Amino acid sequence: MALVSAKFDAKTFNPEAFGAYINLIPKTRRNELIRSRAIQPNSQIRQAFSGQTGVVFATLPIFGRLDGEPLNYDGKTDIIATSTTTFERGVIVTGRSKAWVERDFSEDVTGGAGFMQNVARQVSDYWQDVDQDTLIAILNGIFAMTGAENQVFINKHTFDISSASSPYVGATTLNSAIQQASGDNKNIFGLIVMHSVLATNLENLKLLEYLKYTDSRGMQRDLAMGTWNGRTVLIDDNMPAVDTGSSTLYTSYILGNGAFDYENIGAEVPYAMSRDEKTNGGQTTLYSRQRKVFAPYGISFTKKAMATNSPTKAELQNGANWTLVHDGNGKYIEHKAIPIARIISRG
Repeated sequence: MALVSAKFDAKTFNPEAFGAYINLIPKTRRNELIRSRAIQPNSQIRQAFSGQTGVVFATLPIFGRLDGEPLNYDGKTDIIATSTTTFERGVIVTGRSKAWVERDFSEDVTGGAGFMQNVARQVSDYWQDVDQDTLIAILNGIFAMTGAENQVFINKHTFDISSASSPYVGATTLNSAIQQASGDNKNIFGLIVMHSVLATNLENLKLLEYLKYTDSRGMQRDLAMGTWNGRTVLIDDNMPAVDTGSSTLYTSYILGNGAFDYENIGAEVPYAMSRDEKTNGGQTTLYSRQRKVFAPYGISFTKKAMATNSPTKAELQNGANWTLVHDGNGKYIEHKAIPIARIISRG
């Protein structure tokens, strides 16, 4: 007689003879963006939020560079002094929370499979997924900004070949994109994050060279990253891919080191376990909370379209909440200095 499987609280078990639970399902998300050098700590942000109760938004000063035309030194012309401009940058704390519950009876009918321990092992990976989603939402919001100066940034830092005669990435695509964005300052860009479809196309064109790793036994293998025109390529299928019906539009993000400032601000109680002896015969809940700052370089959060003390994913994607850093008197940061750009292609 065949053994019959059953379900209790979404946990598969055999009521007659329970074997051993299989290993944790392999993680398929790569989250290359959140682990890249584009994300760097910022002590100024840390200090702005350190020890201050209830602070969710901070305005950070940025010193402007010396500018202005030199005067003629001829023994007659007065030397007129000018002062530097101070720009302001708004940064916001993004708070998120989640909880997982496991019933005692699930343990009883599976012979102690350790469901809550399984949850605990995955918490770190779960938050990496959330953080990468946050970063992509911010990037979407940046490229949805409005206003004349902001539009200059969007136009210059978007290299859209999806409607071109050759809508696929090729030998000159990356170099042309970063030159359009930053001109003679294009070396600020150090990496590009793309969908595997694009990486495969570059491989087929022999334009993508994978970095290699040699282990202690002298065995060599390819790493999950390569180079394209001297820039590091990170491959991640969580990069935006929009099906238009007739084709798919892929967005690849080109970033420089420190494109995002990051600080883990922390929550008062980041993790907590709670026992409920009554409900469902007894169950345990793991609560998790986090508060983090992801601040794109040279771009300010405005709070213009934020309803509560933490921006939702939709609010992060809302262009009204972002603007280029400026001094409040019509002077904006030079867009060429911002190490964030994108390529839109069909593959």
